[in-house]
Order: sequence, then structure tokens, then C-alpha cells
Amino acid sequence: MSLRVAIVGGGPAGIYAADQLVKSEVDVSIDILERLPAPFGLVRYGVAPDHPRIKEIIKALQRVLLHDEVRLLGNVDLGDDIKLEELREFYDAVIVATGARSDRDLGIPGEDLRGSYGAADFVSWYDSHPEAPTTWPLEAEHVAVLGAGNVALDVARVLAKTGDEMLTTDIPAHVYEGLKAKRATDVHVFARRGPAYAKFSPLELRELAHSPNVDVIVHPEGFEVDEASMAHIAKNKQAKMVLDTLANWVGREPTGKPHRIHLHFLEQPVEITGDGAVETLRTERTRLVGDDSVEGTGLITDWDVQAVYRAVGYRSTSVVGLPFDDRRAVVPNDGGRVLDLDGDRIPGTFVTGWIKRGPIGLIGHTKSDAAETVAHLVAETTPTATSRTPEAVDAFLLERGVEVANLEHWLRLDQHEIALGEPSGRTRIKVPTRDEMLSAGR
Repeated sequence: MSLRVAIVGGGPAGIYAADQLVKSEVDVSIDILERLPAPFGLVRYGVAPDHPRIKEIIKALQRVLLHDEVRLLGNVDLGDDIKLEELREFYDAVIVATGARSDRDLGIPGEDLRGSYGAADFVSWYDSHPEAPTTWPLEAEHVAVLGAGNVALDVARVLAKTGDEMLTTDIPAHVYEGLKAKRATDVHVFARRGPAYAKFSPLELRELAHSPNVDVIVHPEGFEVDEASMAHIAKNKQAKMVLDTLANWVGREPTGKPHRIHLHFLEQPVEITGDGAVETLRTERTRLVGDDSVEGTGLITDWDVQAVYRAVGYRSTSVVGLPFDDRRAVVPNDGGRVLDLDGDRIPGTFVTGWIKRGPIGLIGHTKSDAAETVAHLVAETTPTATSRTPEAVDAFLLERGVEVANLEHWLRLDQHEIALGEPSGRTRIKVPTRDEMLSAGR
């Protein structure tokens, strides 16, 4: 008798969990329930379109979906199409891997002004998420991006590069038209800590300077390195590579390219001001205090910008039917085993990925998460009722009127997107809406 497992979420976290289950010594039957008609989560809808090498991971993820033990049930939304307690009737165990889709707030005045955006929403637009708007306001000439991670670099790079530079990527026509019409000339990236603590990947940082239309300017004000910074980079090879790159750019004169990305360190945002819309970002200079942290100096600078993008991290949202730690934005768990509000185990219910540990780390880090969660699941779960069959799940969803998008539908959609891109030489052009994705996969 097979162990029946439902995995809620078809991104890397959920697919890695399926892979671990297939590789385990138990006989398993796995259904991956994905809210969207297409799988792969943030690899498909969170990676910048001009980074195709990162999206190569989709090939490995798709190989997992091709296993006989795994079924993809796309366009199935937990909470709307099927409830958690109903899932438990069909499966011996449920793994929730819903990730993080929302932006963290900064909690500063003016954050809700028109022209103040979360980076995740902008990323969803340029990656053509089927639930994102088809247009994006890009009238601002001077833009601020808040954050010191790769998402901040992605946002800054997409805003600074010309639309034509993105033509070789997988963006659809409406995104290209939006980027072609944007007016940004100067994009300012602000980090509250010093350059030694920037969370950029060395390769992504160096890519900023590859555009023929963008000058990268590292401002010397705030470019400080103390003993604690040196101790930090001594233990972190990537941080040292990032610092070396930044140090080579400090004070470098612009070459006259039409667009500029400015990198500012030791500047923390304290307020966004404007009469109904963003007009100014106010920052406070910080200083290193010798213990990997910073403190405010009281030195205030007002920056003339017309848009602000906060790229200070993603945030998971609660899952219907599960407890949720709103402060940490995770489902309470012990090594992936879900806990109720009293700290007791909820039998047969597990989490993995960002909903388990918070939105930190790179895509590959979810592998170790999945291994830990699956180890507990396999050790604690045994097959039960033989009525828990794939056919029973299909009949239930059919009765609910759910248009399930299975693996065959996804493969047809994949070929459809590739065919759309071929006339222009692009790898593919993503189909932008849920209805179009479903119709293309039929």
C-alpha cells in the first residue's frame, strides 16, 4: 500500500519535498497541488527575466514532476477549491510549501503614498504573473530602491536598463512596451548597513556594469569598513568578493551613459513624503558601531524621487486551517512538523520552505529544508485507508467544478510559450493571464 502525500505548493520547496519522498525507501504516491496553472513558483515568477541561467533550475524541477509517483494538480487553490480538513481525508500526510508572496513593510510614514511599491509586486508584473496587472506606472525619472539583496539589484537593473535590452528575454509584449516607455534615468539603491554586509551575490553585482546604457556609481559617503566588517568578510568569501567589487567602483567617474544606478551605504529610510504621491525619500545616515550593527547619526538627507520600491524581504501569509505566527510570518513547527498554538503536534501535517523557516536563503537552501521535513514524515507516517486513491481526488475536484491543469497541460503550455518566442529569437514569451494559460494548456 502506497503512502499518500499531498504537497501544497508547486514551487522549488514543494518539488524538492516530492523529490525527497521519491528517493526515500517507502512506496509513495504524491499529488502536488498548485494554485496557478503552471508550476515552479518563484523560479518562474520571481527571477528577473534577464537571468535565464538561474531559471535553468526548472529543468531539474521538471524531471521530478515526470516521476511516475508524482502528479501535478495545477489550478487548485487550498481554501477555495479544497479545504485542509478535506485534504486529510484523501492523504496520509500533507506538506504545506506555499512560500512567501507578499512584501515586508518598512513601517515608516508615507509608505502608502502613490508611487510607493513593494518589490514583489513589481517583480510579479515584469515576470508576467497571471494575477499581476498588465500595466505598471513607470513615469518616474528618479527612483529609490530600498534594500541590499539580490531582489533590490534586480529591481534597480530592470528599471535602469532600456526596454530593448530586455528583448532577448522571456517578457511578453505588454511588459516590453512598459519597459520601453519608462522614463527612469537615475535609480538610487539604499542600504542601511555598510558595504561589507551587502547581501548581493557577487555575480549579480558585477552584472550591473554589463549594460551598455547604465553607469554604476558607488558613492564614497557611507562606504566605511571597520574591524567588525573585516572580521565578517574574513569568514564569508562571497561578502569579500562583493566588497572588493564595490571598492573598485568607489569614486569611478560616470562615462556619460544615459542611465545610472547609484549605490548608497549607511543610509536608512525614515520617511516618504509627498502631496498624495511620492516626492521625497528622507534617509538618516547611520554609522557602524563595531558589532555588525549600525545606529542613527541624526544626519538627514532628502532625496528627490518620484517612486520608491522597498526590497527588504518577502513575507509569508497565513494558510487557511493552520496556525500562524504573525510576528515571524511562519507556520509554527518543529523541524517541519506543524505545531498548534499550544505547541502540540498536529498529526500528519508538515511544512517546508519559506513558510517553515521564513523567506531567507537562496533557492537551493530549500533542499535541506525538504530533507528534514520528509525525514520526519517518513518516520512518523504509515499508509492507512486504501480508499485514498488518486481517482477519488479527481472525482472530488471534478464535482467541485475545478479545472485541474495537470502535467500534460503544463507541457503543452510550455511548448506554446516556446513557440511564441521563436519568431523573435527569444527563448519563450510567457502567457500572461490565468485564462490564457489554461486555454493554451488544453
